[in-house]
Parts: sequence; structure tokens; C-alpha cells
Amino acid sequence: MTDGVIGAGRFTLRPVRKSDSGLFAMYAGDRRVAEATRSIPHPLPPGAAEAFVTRAMSGKGGEDVWVLDGSAHGLAEVLGVISLKRMDESKYDRGQSEIGYWVAPAFWNTGFASEAVRALIAANPQGNRTIFAEVFQDNPGSARVLTNAGFQYLGDAETFSVARNACVPTWTYIRKLD
Repeated sequence: MTDGVIGAGRFTLRPVRKSDSGLFAMYAGDRRVAEATRSIPHPLPPGAAEAFVTRAMSGKGGEDVWVLDGSAHGLAEVLGVISLKRMDESKYDRGQSEIGYWVAPAFWNTGFASEAVRALIAANPQGNRTIFAEVFQDNPGSARVLTNAGFQYLGDAETFSVARNACVPTWTYIRKLD
């Protein structure tokens, strides 16, 4: 990993930059993307993409965010987003994070999410010992991404989706790295 950039096969994972906000707004503004996440509202309010970029670039909040950037390989500059959010308080650091990702609908079923998850785990930029993930039960493709990357099923739960304005059943996964 150099300057926060992680090689991922057909693209790189790179830090977020201001110029990403337009494509973020377009992709995250798609109902299908928003409804596959906990936190993206639909419709996407004006300024939400810019606020996300500012937050991601600040390095605050315990979350590291990377863009799936295919421009060096003749693909789109923004294919999607992947992040690691620290789950521990600094005084009780157990090396745990939660992984989250979304891929723009134009690039679904291309293997990009799988490549991104595998690359981020291999790089382990936060030095994690354990990574957790959850996916909505109506998104089995995202569950396959996790199981193909070595995640083990932990159990069922539910979480609130802002775009759906409802609690949604989830599957929870774990990947131990030590």
C-alpha cells in the first residue's frame, strides 16, 4: 500500500477526493444502491455526496474509505466505494472493524466487489484481527461476496435502512485475520 492506494487487480482502491462527489451523487442517488445500505438516504438530499466526501477526507469518525478506481485500466474512475469502520474505542482496541461496500449498478455482476473485499483484507490497512460485515437478506449477491472472501456466517439480525425507512433483516459475518 502506497499513499493509501491498494492494488486490486482490475482497479485500485484509493482515498476519496473532492472530484468524486459528482459520481457519488449519481450512483448513491440510485434507489437500488441506497436501499442496499443502512445509511444512504433516498432521494439523496442536495449536498449529501459533498458532505460524505468531506467526512471521508477528514479521516475522523473512525472510518477509512476507498474508491474503487478503474481509470488506470480503461475503466470508470469511480466503480464503487469500500470502507472499514473501527468498532473499538481506542482504550479497548481489539483490532475489530466492520467492512462496508457498494458498487454502482452499471458494474454489478462483474466481480468488482469481490476483488475489492479480497484486496482490502489482504492489505489489512488498519491492522485488524477481526472484520465483521452485515448484508440485507434480500441481497444474496453481497452475501456471496463475503463468503467467497472467507467470511463465516454468524447469525441473523436486523438493522435500520434510511432509504427504506424500515428495519431490514440482515445476515452477519465474521472474518478472523489472526
